[in-house]
Amino acid sequence: MNLGIPASLRSRPRERGRRSGGGPAPAPRGPARVGTRRLGLFGRCRAWLVHHLQAMFNTLGRMARSPVATLMTVAVIGIALALPTGLHVVLQGARTVGAGWEDAARISLFLRKGTEEMEIRRLMRDIGAMDEVATVIHIAPDVALEEFRRLSGFGDALDLLDENPLPSVLVVSPDGATPELASVLVERLGRLDAVERAQLDLEWLKRLHAMMQIGERAVLVLAVLLALAVLLIIGNTIRLSIQSRREEIVVQKLIGATDAFVRRPFLYNGLFHGVFGAMFAWLLVTLALLSLAGPVERLAALYDSSFVLSHLGPLGAFGLLGAGLLLGLLGAWWAVGRHIREIEPS
Repeated sequence: MNLGIPASLRSRPRERGRRSGGGPAPAPRGPARVGTRRLGLFGRCRAWLVHHLQAMFNTLGRMARSPVATLMTVAVIGIALALPTGLHVVLQGARTVGAGWEDAARISLFLRKGTEEMEIRRLMRDIGAMDEVATVIHIAPDVALEEFRRLSGFGDALDLLDENPLPSVLVVSPDGATPELASVLVERLGRLDAVERAQLDLEWLKRLHAMMQIGERAVLVLAVLLALAVLLIIGNTIRLSIQSRREEIVVQKLIGATDAFVRRPFLYNGLFHGVFGAMFAWLLVTLALLSLAGPVERLAALYDSSFVLSHLGPLGAFGLLGAGLLLGLLGAWWAVGRHIREIEPS
């Protein structure tokens, strides 16, 4: 008699009876087992992703509910990251300008008094034939005295001189030589008979490079110290967050939560503080460079230079963001590793 029970359900008792009377039920086939395993792996990955998303958005919500404390922490981290970043950008710009001035190195050869015009021409021809030399320019004593009169403002005093005290000068431009090769060329030209003194007009630039090396080392030391400060700031922030949620952590451990599960939102807390601090640092550096761009351009124009303050650029911005992210994770990991183990249900 059919009572409206589906055929599939009516067949199950007989199937169970056959299994109970005829021995154990046959094992499921291979494809079914593989599909179950694949579904289990997919489920675990999905649960892992859901837990991370929950921890991430929960952390963002907690930070948004305390905006003043979050902004103060992010501002301190941003200032600590902005100081070495801004100094590094300025030093890199100065180094770029210095590299351009190296190509404009000049060697001044002061000739002996009384050197004949024919001797000067022969000397210019011999020096110009050297492979290391690009150009040779002769500055006559009268031309040099007139230029000095025009630039110095001592025209009346120069009129009292009985004779022109300035010697003939040959200005030699090295052919793309580095400062080291230019120094070797100076020694070679200084040994010529008609040359009384050879001077490389690049010594001040070497001193500038030495000062920039000291500045770069100082920026590196400052960056390390401020990075340690960022780690301490984030670590202290995470420690306070752990203490304020102590009872919640105890309850989570009582119901079987692992340390990794408890640690996860605090790691996201440190990560977001580091990332937001790096973004704030980028904003500070950009605004500072924009405010300094006009005065720097006017100062460079006075020295007939094309120096312009460069910005961070995409690579520098990503580097700053990565530094903030890494410091945030390290600071949070250090604080969580210390304090989570101390909280255990009694």
